[in-house]
Amino acid sequence: MLDIKFIRENLEIVKEAAKKKKVDVDLDKLLALDDQRREILQSVEAKKQEQNEVSNRIVNIKDEREREFMILDMKKLKDRIQEEEDVLKKILNDWRALMLKVPNVPDFSVPNGESDEENVEIRTWGEKPKFDFELKDHVALLEDLDLADFERGAKVSGFRGYFMKNDGALLFFALWQYFLNYFVTKGYTPMIVPSLVKKETLLGTGYIPDGEDDLYKTQDGDYFAGTAEVAMMSYLSQEIVDKKSLPLKFIAFSPCFRREAGSHGKDVKGIIRVHEFFKLEQVILSEASHEESVRLHEEITAHVEHLMQELKIPYRVVVNCGGDLGLGQVKKYDLEAWMPSQNKYRETHSSSYFHDFQTRRLNIKYKDDDGKTRYTHSLNNTACATSRLPASILENFQQKDGSIKIPDVLVPFMGKDTITKK
Repeated sequence: MLDIKFIRENLEIVKEAAKKKKVDVDLDKLLALDDQRREILQSVEAKKQEQNEVSNRIVNIKDEREREFMILDMKKLKDRIQEEEDVLKKILNDWRALMLKVPNVPDFSVPNGESDEENVEIRTWGEKPKFDFELKDHVALLEDLDLADFERGAKVSGFRGYFMKNDGALLFFALWQYFLNYFVTKGYTPMIVPSLVKKETLLGTGYIPDGEDDLYKTQDGDYFAGTAEVAMMSYLSQEIVDKKSLPLKFIAFSPCFRREAGSHGKDVKGIIRVHEFFKLEQVILSEASHEESVRLHEEITAHVEHLMQELKIPYRVVVNCGGDLGLGQVKKYDLEAWMPSQNKYRETHSSSYFHDFQTRRLNIKYKDDDGKTRYTHSLNNTACATSRLPASILENFQQKDGSIKIPDVLVPFMGKDTITKK
């Protein structure tokens, strides 16, 4: 959430931000509501002050008739206060609803564009594998090697349901342990966080109201989050953290749930696009410094690039265009792994920074050296999303005899260097 004072003082910049992000929000209406909000609030406060002053005087009035007249006047004043507070409540509801739709201002380096089709490639790594045999996609590999069961997955869980089994399940565990070990050595605090979260956590991180269609909701009005970032960011909500502890770095694990609204015809087979998956997520809280946010953004991106290089998976990094940025993101990189069967890169990691957009909503602060209270900045990036990363490994490391060569760094966790058909 942006500060209303910032919006007022930088209205054209915020309008351009909304235009760049393809966000439909009436900023002029917001400021008109804010004018009304401030005017009525000032009036209510003035009347309450008058009420307090007269109440104090009434105590000392000895004339009964005069006291009765003043009490009657105070009752009328109280009624007027109530009327204005009712109006203020309605204005505040509309004001808050619009404030939640105002996007963060993207960095000047974010390119223009309508969708992910216009994201800009900034670098690639790795040599794409060449095969002298008929290539299989990850679905065929999973079924041929008995690594997953989609038929029973659909029976039990419905559309996009799946069971991972045998070495397929072990591959998931190996990736989680490999990535987790790395981030712990880098000073990240390991966390297992809830997936079932309150609405406030999703409002705080900016996933609703706009992203509500892609969330599963319980009968009690709670939600299942699509990323560990939601719970992890809310972990310190309404708190003041010690500046000396910043940056706070977490590696958070959780099941994740997404309805994949609007994606019913995309990736209907396999484990690329599923309703339930697991993810390790990098989450950082830092000082309120643009330079520090930029530095950490490059750092969290470099972490996963290093790990992808260790896995020897070809990838590219793109900078997301304005139309492919979320409401709160200042800038985002997507790291996309090579999928041989599709002859294209597919997103496996998203690395973003938000300035104080999320922490202002969640009320996460620290005290600066001069004693001034400031909102922290926040960043996040995927560490390891299963099941997309395993799909890429299967396709890139398939062998002519139908087996899968295990990346060297995963062999200690798998206990074998090859997945073969039983």
